[in-house]
Amino acid sequence: MNQGKKLVTVLGATGSIGVSTLDVVARHPDRFGVFALTAHRQVDKLFEQCLTHRPAYAVLDKSADALDLQSRLDSAGCRTEVLAGAGALAEVASAPEVDLVMAAIVGAAGLEPSLAAARAGKHILLANKEALVMSGALFMQEVAATGATLLPIDSEHNAIFQALPAGFQRGLHDSGVTRILLTASGGPFRRKPLEELAAVTPDMACAHPNWVMGRKISVDSATMMNKGLEVIEAHWLFGLPSSGIEVVIHPQSVIHSMVSYLDGSVIAQLGNPDMRTPIAHAMAYPDRIDAGVRPLDLFEIARLDFERPDFARFPCLALAYRALEEGGVAPAVLNAANEVAVGCFLEGGLRFDRISAVIADTLDAIPPRAADSLELVFDADRQAREIAGSLVRELGE
Repeated sequence: MNQGKKLVTVLGATGSIGVSTLDVVARHPDRFGVFALTAHRQVDKLFEQCLTHRPAYAVLDKSADALDLQSRLDSAGCRTEVLAGAGALAEVASAPEVDLVMAAIVGAAGLEPSLAAARAGKHILLANKEALVMSGALFMQEVAATGATLLPIDSEHNAIFQALPAGFQRGLHDSGVTRILLTASGGPFRRKPLEELAAVTPDMACAHPNWVMGRKISVDSATMMNKGLEVIEAHWLFGLPSSGIEVVIHPQSVIHSMVSYLDGSVIAQLGNPDMRTPIAHAMAYPDRIDAGVRPLDLFEIARLDFERPDFARFPCLALAYRALEEGGVAPAVLNAANEVAVGCFLEGGLRFDRISAVIADTLDAIPPRAADSLELVFDADRQAREIAGSLVRELGE
């Protein structure tokens, strides 16, 4: 049925990246078919996606949810087989039939299935930045060892990839690259008085001015931790030290990132803020296909503004640079503490302006050490979550 098509596994199909991926798939039925769709607990949404795309497999976190979905699909005459658990995620990410794996599970939960895809030598479309933040060296080693293809989906990293010279071999000067410039919108509080940040609510933090994203990523954008995680991700993707990665606030979100060269050239990738552009680019690479994105109208945009980030306003960005420079397990600690703090903020248990304090104190509490194995990474992740949880209870109201 799918002869000649590339079969796709979408890890995190019900999130914003997963939905955009399936939109691109639906626009090109001659190019792509769906092998597997996965979700955490959104049974209703995954049910509708299965009816539309007819994957061979669907995966949910809990067995009870999987049984519920299987019953509903059977009743609807859909022959999708439903699996459950982390092992099933790894299975559908590494299956021999799969050509492309969209790694779009948010947070640390996406690390193991993304690694499974790398070990299987798959064409990985990486939207789960935590895979590189937590275990960048280990992940890149697997990619190199198996010959897997790794293409970034974050709009910023995808923009950098597009602006790099052909045949770029990770490093600053081997291709005339002097630095990369990661653009950031500055989020909803770029101009908000600092003394008012304590009163920020989850709904306010999730109201991103340019992008439609999930709630956790939206909060990360508001604190600029999302950009900090992207700095760490860029280090591993492109082989650059922290000094070669600069963040530029660009409120219009039209320039998605830039690459600066020795001869003084700066090459930028521009487009409307729509994740279907980087998704379609990576899915069809090296071809270009229609993504369903409205063409950019520069006359409508009219102006492009740029600012330096203020670390007093965005302390989470400074903490990410600190973790990158410390190396070892520090980025995993940073990520875990942030997930705990943001989760508590979204539940109403922590003030917005205290998220960075939880992360900083967690980094201080865990001594630097190497990240030479997944066991060490997960141990640091566990320890950081315990410490951050205690700190939240102390700081929460």
